[in-house]
Amino acid sequence: MKVALIHDHLAQDGGAERVLRVLAEMYPQADIYTLLYEKRQADKYFSDRTIKTSFIQRVPGGVKHYQWFLPWMPLAVEFFDLSDYDLVISDASAFAKGVITGINVPHICYCHTPTRYLWDYTHRYIAELKYNKFIKKVVSLCLNYLRVWDYQAARRVDYFVANSSLVQKRIKKYYDCESEVIYPPVEVDNFKMGEGQGDYFLIGGRVVTYKRFDLAVEAFRELGWPLKVFGDGIDLPRLKKMAKEAHNIEFLGRVSDKERAELYQHCRAFLNPQEEDFGITVVEAMSCGRPVIAYSQGGALETVVEGETGVFFKEQTKESLIEALHRFEQLSFNAVAIRQHAVKFSRQRFETQFRDFVERAINDFRSK
Repeated sequence: MKVALIHDHLAQDGGAERVLRVLAEMYPQADIYTLLYEKRQADKYFSDRTIKTSFIQRVPGGVKHYQWFLPWMPLAVEFFDLSDYDLVISDASAFAKGVITGINVPHICYCHTPTRYLWDYTHRYIAELKYNKFIKKVVSLCLNYLRVWDYQAARRVDYFVANSSLVQKRIKKYYDCESEVIYPPVEVDNFKMGEGQGDYFLIGGRVVTYKRFDLAVEAFRELGWPLKVFGDGIDLPRLKKMAKEAHNIEFLGRVSDKERAELYQHCRAFLNPQEEDFGITVVEAMSCGRPVIAYSQGGALETVVEGETGVFFKEQTKESLIEALHRFEQLSFNAVAIRQHAVKFSRQRFETQFRDFVERAINDFRSK
């Protein structure tokens, strides 16, 4: 069976890219299609694979400034010729699900979320753009066109897999499609419980606005407790400016997988102040036996157990986070139990569930 894997773009190393790596290993002969790839990111994990890109890859500035080509991405993904494949699997949070497949070819979409900036996040997305009102109006019109296309593209998918119950609800609401929940694969075997505990709290990942690292910076600047921040992104300069002379807050930049594991192992707790669709870093931290202090929305509600594997705070405010931190101080946690809970989200579990889903989907598709 000839398989094609479709991915939005390989321009960063986030949760969706980790899922793609697992799918690529599950289907070692599959060709990988993506709108564009940044060589440094792609070669690290896919140097031995056939990667086919869209025309955006070859346009000057198409890789470095790919966001500028947003209006052309639907066209770019529809140009992919998938006529030679027996199965198409898209790994999508945006455009990958819009590929055009033959009438006899099943298309399974592993959906990380319906495109956030087109649906439930659209007004906030526009408000956060650092442009004048005229440019924002133009962007709004563009998003309106993309929203229509996104809905139509979702109708091309034969079978949806949602990465969480939250995403399953979004798929039903915005696309009016049914889906089955299979949690993303977390490499829990790469994260072990450590010996000894440091005095610091930890936060990390892609440093972008919606992840609300600023709440942690504000809270720990006031508390004076040690906080380590790992990761890089467009919001990092603003956070460093916020931290000012707060010597208790340390920015580590990008870290290796080994360094990240060690940071998890010795932190007092990992912070998750954002609303994630799932939240792989939360499970990684718990794989090391460390509790999580999380905003009580999104995927954290499906991975963190109040009082057993972590603590929730109800509002995305500095005050609410500080209250949760003080409450955390009064509790004790069983590292072994936290680790055992995290194993439920292992890669092995994902592969078993996903292979079973694919087999059922193909049999159902052929029976119609």
